[in-house]
Amino acid sequence: MRRAATGALVGLALGDALGFPTEFNDVPSILAKCGPWRGMDLPRPAFVTDDTQMTLALGRGLRTALARGPLAPLRLIRPVREEYVEWWRSPDNNRAPGRTCLVACERLSHDGLPWQEASQTGSKGCGANMRVAPLGLVPGLDDEVRAGAAQLQSALTHGHPTALAASDLTAQAVFLLAQGARPDELVRLLREYATVNRAVYHQRWLGDLWQHAHDHGAVPFITRGWDECLAVLDRLDAALAAPDPEADPCLATGAGWIAEEALATALLCFLLFPDEPVTAIRRAACTSGDSDSIACLAGAFAGAYGGVEVWPGEWVERIEYGEELLALGALWDGVE
Repeated sequence: MRRAATGALVGLALGDALGFPTEFNDVPSILAKCGPWRGMDLPRPAFVTDDTQMTLALGRGLRTALARGPLAPLRLIRPVREEYVEWWRSPDNNRAPGRTCLVACERLSHDGLPWQEASQTGSKGCGANMRVAPLGLVPGLDDEVRAGAAQLQSALTHGHPTALAASDLTAQAVFLLAQGARPDELVRLLREYATVNRAVYHQRWLGDLWQHAHDHGAVPFITRGWDECLAVLDRLDAALAAPDPEADPCLATGAGWIAEEALATALLCFLLFPDEPVTAIRRAACTSGDSDSIACLAGAFAGAYGGVEVWPGEWVERIEYGEELLALGALWDGVE
């Protein structure tokens, strides 16, 4: 068995830990600190950031929701909201978390406040999709449930339509790779998915969220997000048409601080080295943008495609939160 779920979760954490020390640095500074990027080693100790912490929060919330029955909006909201708030309150939440997550989770902690009023509808930060990989890995979800849940988990904090669409598209990329899609067909499949879903507003999952963003309607609201994702896929196609593995990927597809650029730049790093997963996350960690988030997503893509065996055993053994990552992966891989 490839154990795609375990591979994706472990790869996400490894990329996160590799990119943690390089975030906020330009490429020359990273090279001066870490040496040639193709030789970057996992830090000692291998600490992760809020990217992995919030992925685990979503994973725990999903596990709780699914233990209660088929995934549905109300069944998902309560445990995921509780996990996000627990993360916000945790003393381990000291890894330079994003302001949007902090503000939204503080508001989510107010009992009785509708989650739509906590959502930051003006933010499309990459905190929306850095944590969404579990929704591409949980078995047995149909397309509507996966899409609606991916957008809802984003909307609890990041309610901008591009954050929703990028989260949906990120979960779809993880799902396709875990199901065996070829890397060379991935961008085409994602473009087709985005085009088909461009005017689909998941009312059952999102409720009246669009009204909090002051758009003229639900369809114009969500279309705005998908159009930005389609535009960044154009940039990704252009970068892949003339690949330059030695150039900073952020120069081609963006620095990754916002959701659609985090997706595209992580995909670029993975697709430059589809059969070299460690090289892919090293390339992602040596970038001038949001290196931990870019590398964590690149690791999720690479691990979903290749399975857990593609990661160095010594790295897997010492990654922070390793036991919990392996346990969730085993659950979704169906491993006893």
